[in-house]
Amino acid sequence: MTKSELIQRLADRNPHLYLRDVERIVNAIFDEITDALTEGNRIELRGFGAFSARRRDARVGRNPRTGEAVPVEAKQMPFFKCGKELRERLNASD
Repeated sequence: MTKSELIQRLADRNPHLYLRDVERIVNAIFDEITDALTEGNRIELRGFGAFSARRRDARVGRNPRTGEAVPVEAKQMPFFKCGKELRERLNASD
């Protein structure tokens, strides 16, 4: 599902809200999650999961075309850990 599909689905389920308002809400949520991760905070959505940032150390990678060694700088990467309720719903028998 893309972001625009999510916005449309939420707008369809909430006909009392304008599409532009739903889009602002979704963007605000994503912006807050992004800002919190940038500040080094952890975001936990009970029943869904938790977002956090993990540090990846610098390393030597390889250029796949030439095989040449290329230095890769240290960086922060987003990490998502699935919540218990979401995991159970995904693995429920039909």
